[in-house]
Amino acid sequence: MNIFREITPLKQQDIFVVLDSVSNGFDYPLHNHPEYELNLVAGISGTRIVGDSTERYNDYDLALLGPYLYHKWDGDRALQESGQPYRVITIQFSMDLFSGQMFQRERFIKIRQLLKDASRGIKFHGKTFEEAMRLMVSLTKEKGFTNIIEFFQLLDLLSNATEATPLASEAFSPKALRSESNRIQVAYAYILKHYTDPNLKIADVASQVNMSESAFSHFFHKYAFRSFTQFLVDLRVGTACKLLLDTDDTVAQICTKSGFNNLANFNRLFKKYRSCTPVDYRRRYLEKNDFDWTKQVTPWQFLPSKMDGQGVVEPMAYSTKLLHC
Repeated sequence: MNIFREITPLKQQDIFVVLDSVSNGFDYPLHNHPEYELNLVAGISGTRIVGDSTERYNDYDLALLGPYLYHKWDGDRALQESGQPYRVITIQFSMDLFSGQMFQRERFIKIRQLLKDASRGIKFHGKTFEEAMRLMVSLTKEKGFTNIIEFFQLLDLLSNATEATPLASEAFSPKALRSESNRIQVAYAYILKHYTDPNLKIADVASQVNMSESAFSHFFHKYAFRSFTQFLVDLRVGTACKLLLDTDDTVAQICTKSGFNNLANFNRLFKKYRSCTPVDYRRRYLEKNDFDWTKQVTPWQFLPSKMDGQGVVEPMAYSTKLLHC
């Protein structure tokens, strides 16, 4: 599958950039980029794709995305054609912004954790969304150093949010699996190494941490918030989704590589957890990636994944209001 690389407007001297678009459409391909992105959609409904997650959003949406995570938002065509006003505000910042010595101090622990968790994508809702939207709208206006202060206030708000949900599955971003418990880390590491083995059993993992099968089952559920079986299925389905997007392997080959013991079981579970067959899943993503280059407002903003970006001319202008901070 062809994933496009976005050439973002972020410049070396920027702390972040804000792109503010009003009723400007969603005509861009499934893409990624090395920058973090916080994306707010307000006033329209549609579909959001982040990694192997495809979800409907209604009226508004807010998500934080980590570097190189595939994503795309669509707005319902009927709503766009009706002339209903809507707004998209996007904040992008460099993946090494918080690598400096000052940001390694204790006050920034939660923000650094937030950025790690963003490797799977995070959506925000409730009161967190309302306050974040207020700050993001404020950030579209040039206010000098006040913009920088509000940017850190925004990240602090999100880093303390309880009204947040991860998007892509663990298998799509294995580095997202973390815990303070050494025992659960050992279990996670063993599962990630062996989950593509169709013969993997809970007893195999329990033995790695010297626990009985029953005790480990309760222990695992405490940290993973789901059963071992559910966790294993999530990993395998997530891996299958990634292979469907990234390779030309047949469904039967992907079934085997993902750790399922037979094709019928794979098709049944995939349809249960993704509401479509593997073939339909691949086809839908390909349709979402159909990109009309003749209508692109900013030439060279998106590059096919096979291009390394060297020597490419960046867009002279973007189709939205752009603020460098």
